[in-house]
Amino acid sequence: MDADLPTFEFAFPGPLRDQLVAAVLDGSKTTTTGLLQDYEIDGEPLPAAGTRFAVIDSDGRPVAVIELVEVRVARLGDVDLDHARDEGEGFETVAAWRAGHERFWHGEDYRGWLGDPAFTVDDDTAAVLERFRLVETL
Repeated sequence: MDADLPTFEFAFPGPLRDQLVAAVLDGSKTTTTGLLQDYEIDGEPLPAAGTRFAVIDSDGRPVAVIELVEVRVARLGDVDLDHARDEGEGFETVAAWRAGHERFWHGEDYRGWLGDPAFTVDDDTAAVLERFRLVETL
């Protein structure tokens, strides 16, 4: 692995990250969703297709290399079933995907990171939809 690769962290350290990293490693997770505001808050540009990242586990160790194959911004209300299914979390409907993600974005960890205990998303919230491929397991 190239030590200069930027890191990619799914969720916050803990059980959810462990579940998502396992899904990346077994090939069932090939998409992920973040909020556009997260990039704006962090002052980070959106990643581009072709960028490779080291996936970090809950212990802060790199466990895989992924490469983005598509990055797009969409309204949460416009997320499609293929993207939802490819998140590798067992979502069979967009409604189930949305409910799962709202639990995360409306949860204590995310709201705490954001510093807004009343934060909510709606159909017009801008999301960053990323599709990736597993390049290497470390």
